[in-house]
Amino acid sequence: MNTVVTFGEIMGRLAAPDNLRLRQTRELEVTYAGAEASVAASICNFGGSARYVTALPKHALADATMDAVRAVGIDTRYVLRTDNGRLGLYFLETGANQRPSNVIYDRADSAIAITPADQYDWNTIFHDAQWLHLSGITPALSKNSANATLVAAKEAKQAGATVSIDLNFRGKLWKWATPKSSRELAQETMKSVLPYVDVVIANEEDCHDVLGIQAGDTDVHSGSLDTSRYPDVARQVIKMFPNISKVAITLRESLSATHNNWGAMLFDAASDQPAFAPVDHAGNYQPYEIKNIVDRVGGGDAFAGGLIFSLITAELSEPQTAVKYAVAASCLKHSIKGDFNYSTRAEVESLMGGSASGRVVR
Repeated sequence: MNTVVTFGEIMGRLAAPDNLRLRQTRELEVTYAGAEASVAASICNFGGSARYVTALPKHALADATMDAVRAVGIDTRYVLRTDNGRLGLYFLETGANQRPSNVIYDRADSAIAITPADQYDWNTIFHDAQWLHLSGITPALSKNSANATLVAAKEAKQAGATVSIDLNFRGKLWKWATPKSSRELAQETMKSVLPYVDVVIANEEDCHDVLGIQAGDTDVHSGSLDTSRYPDVARQVIKMFPNISKVAITLRESLSATHNNWGAMLFDAASDQPAFAPVDHAGNYQPYEIKNIVDRVGGGDAFAGGLIFSLITAELSEPQTAVKYAVAASCLKHSIKGDFNYSTRAEVESLMGGSASGRVVR
């Protein structure tokens, strides 16, 4: 019982090089990634065991996605290869300074979006699983993938696994039940999944869009957050879903596309106490200041991967240590191009210990 299972879509990522706009470039950098695959990659890179489940077509590009996943040690035995559907894509334009990054999705009729839940061998998938991680992205794709997400959560709970979900609201994707708005469809769908969830990961915007909960008058776009309001957000989440034992809220202050302050809160329902990270020597919240972001896509997934790994690792599982590890892992991801976090446990623990100068390691 030591394997973390993640379920969701993996795509081709086609990124404009450097900071070019998509309309400027005639070349695109191709990598492969998706939220749940990125979480599994983090766990394996930290020394854990992860299994990834998805549906993919039978062709060479889909083979390439599996090569990328297997390269970091992820178990892909239960990836479903189908005769129908396509490989989803997303196009990335990396922002700079006051120009934000932009993502264009091309995911309609992907293999995972058209595959029914009963096509996956859930009993075998979860036979040795300690944890299942899901996201709010997969159910946004289609009714089929929404149902598969719900079934996965139910089957994992029946198998005795802990279930986590990153709310990950993506307004561009929730379009499969018009005339409902993206927010209405997300709220209706996710509220059917959350009764089977133990750990919720979100940011303030996710809590507002998916659950209708907001941290007072805090404006995430202002570059300043009132962290004192976030324990109450977590308490409201737990009041709505008493089965939830922990709520993690990431705290991003976007000063520009390339300059963010970064931290998080982990709220423990049993103790009714929040833990913030990072903190200064006096124990006060003091976020990482990331001034030269290389690639922030996948930063939230790096946090999720770090949090899961810490919570299943005895010496890291105390809430303050767990959130400290997760935030440090995600901070390092901001320096790495691509969706996957290639940081090691030793590197994360070094940053946790205060090694933040970036000096050459010789």
